[in-house]
Amino acid sequence: MEIKQYIRENESRFLEELFSLIRIPSISSQSEHKADMVRCAERWKELLLEAGADKAEVMPSKGNPLVYAEKHVSDEAKTILVYAHYDVMPVEPLELWKSEPFDPVVRDGHIWARGADDDKGQSMIQVKAFEYMVREGLLRNNVKFIFEGEEEIGSPSLNAFLHEHRQLLKADIILVSDTSMLGADLPSLTTGLRGLAYWEIEVTGPNRDLHSGHFGGAVANPINVLCKMMSDLQDEDGRVTVPGFYDDVLPVPQAERDMIAQIPFDEEKYKAAIGVKALKGEKGYSTLERNSCRPSFDICGIWGGYTGEGAKTVLPSKAYAKVSCRLVANQDHAKISQLFIDHVKACAPDYVQVAITPLHGGEGYVCPIDLPAYKAAERGFEKAFGKKPLAVRRGGSIPIISDFEQILGIKTVLMGFGLESNAIHSPNENIPLDILRKGIEAVVEFHKEFR
Repeated sequence: MEIKQYIRENESRFLEELFSLIRIPSISSQSEHKADMVRCAERWKELLLEAGADKAEVMPSKGNPLVYAEKHVSDEAKTILVYAHYDVMPVEPLELWKSEPFDPVVRDGHIWARGADDDKGQSMIQVKAFEYMVREGLLRNNVKFIFEGEEEIGSPSLNAFLHEHRQLLKADIILVSDTSMLGADLPSLTTGLRGLAYWEIEVTGPNRDLHSGHFGGAVANPINVLCKMMSDLQDEDGRVTVPGFYDDVLPVPQAERDMIAQIPFDEEKYKAAIGVKALKGEKGYSTLERNSCRPSFDICGIWGGYTGEGAKTVLPSKAYAKVSCRLVANQDHAKISQLFIDHVKACAPDYVQVAITPLHGGEGYVCPIDLPAYKAAERGFEKAFGKKPLAVRRGGSIPIISDFEQILGIKTVLMGFGLESNAIHSPNENIPLDILRKGIEAVVEFHKEFR
């Protein structure tokens, strides 16, 4: 049976199975939903077994449980590890929802509910493609599944789980459907994610707040000093001035730059949408390159002194800033963090004291576009959507993807089907039924092509 016919004949069942998951409010960030996390994991276990897995189990972690399942075809076959998450974001503000977030409805050709896309809907794409391959006797590769329940809170338990179960999770490639496309008529594959390094900086001058009339001009103002130090961390060409910052940055292959140049992008609309008259970034790169495959530096917050109503003539004792750098593949966040700390402290003048606290970090990731699994995914998209997908690097960070590579030694193909209009993390999250169908077709083709 062809996949299109299989989807038509089974779609009502597919939807009811998806709805059974959506109806479970598996919000990982809220402790009152702890029991729901277990219920959702158990439901996924049932569905994976029904789809054709040889075995499935709910496995404990330091936090919410994980679901593991597998289908073994042969010892000689390659193994695909499918990763997904079953936890969802909170639903507030409730008054903005057009229907109940955990009571899924089909309206205007879309499924509307929390988790419809992120990630229960996209997970179902993977599972139903797998089901078809098993039931039609087409599966040629071993398939493993690992579904976690803490992705929306940063996957705090996953790292230890990966270390503990490296042999169990051994595979040739990891397949993830938790990213987005450029558009419903513009399929794309995410080939890169940026890493992150984040710090809080404290600058201390005098031992207490001082009268700006009595001391101004004679004592350094920590806010002034902090602003100058932060300004000096970028040059006129938009490059970070920390020595060694770019040492490990790999150039973007020309083939990928050519693909980026093909992405429809209206700079005037982009500026209008965010209310700016001009754009600023690293010299020598396009806007889409700057916000996806080049490092960046940003002051995320800065404060100090008196900020209440009216005037208070004070020379503050302290000033603070929260600072982040988005990193690219091959930049080690721990190395960059230490380079940043050493440089800022070395540049600090004698009339202040500087303390820097690292707050967060994660590695970037790049999937080579000549990887056999990437080529299989590319052909899957082309078969389902009727056009070859563009390779797109994204500016955001998903640290677990780099964890997979570092701990398991496996590359990941990010075969996501989300759309910006799907409103993930927001009220009225949704997924078009047409995208759900095409997603299943694309993953089926991936299974057929990957060898």
